[in-house]
Amino acid sequence: MISTEALASALAGAAPPKVVDVRWRLGGPPGRQDYEVGHVPGAHYLDLDADLSSAPGAGGRHPLPSTEDLQRVLRSAGIRKGHPVVAYDAADGSVAARLWWLLRWAGHTEVAVLDGGFAAWVAEGRPVSKEIPTAEPGDITVTPGAMPVVDADEAAALARNGVLLDARAPQRYQGETEPVDPRAGHIPGALNAPSSGHVDSNGRWLGPTALAERFQALGARPDARVGAYCGSGVTASSVVLALEVAGITTPDKPAELYAGSWSHWCVDPSREVATGPTP
Repeated sequence: MISTEALASALAGAAPPKVVDVRWRLGGPPGRQDYEVGHVPGAHYLDLDADLSSAPGAGGRHPLPSTEDLQRVLRSAGIRKGHPVVAYDAADGSVAARLWWLLRWAGHTEVAVLDGGFAAWVAEGRPVSKEIPTAEPGDITVTPGAMPVVDADEAAALARNGVLLDARAPQRYQGETEPVDPRAGHIPGALNAPSSGHVDSNGRWLGPTALAERFQALGARPDARVGAYCGSGVTASSVVLALEVAGITTPDKPAELYAGSWSHWCVDPSREVATGPTP
């Protein structure tokens, strides 16, 4: 994570980070419209659907992009090997964490998520621009595999023998409602850990101690295997980030991501579905 104060200071420095706006909302309108109205000066925009995911299909609603596509997109935003990147979204970091995770997966470790997102930046009266920057093409090389990914069978085993955290809202976890996918409920054995619980009433992320207490109450601990999923693999990335902020996991041993998530699990009628508040 990076604070608004730290980002402002870094942008004023001799070697400012590359800033990427990834604002997006389920059901639209497109986040690029918000970006064009105003963004952090110098920020480039990347779209979750078009740039940070493959086309929806058998792999779920937001499958991971191919190595070639991701490298092309990241280079088009001017991301360079070894150069820091800051990702931000509207507020809570749940979408920005997708870019954080993808860069880490690609082997790029110099990346942070802006705490409080664009909302915090604006609330503090910091400069906003409408200018669309022209990026000099980057030279990042995507080498996938630096972050662990699990498939449906591995996620099921993790729910039985480790800790699998479901990042969706309680109503979706319990199967009371499902506004997007064809079946409601959760993976049997998974525990509900809504991504909204990462932030406080002011929209800023909880500190490491508070996050650690939250995850430890769910059974997550440094010596346990832990993973995360959500609706389509996006907000689950913020759980992976939060576990690292909390010290439950480390950069050398990060949490595992079920990238297909519920949108992949629920379309196979042979996979069991649990409902209600318990795993």
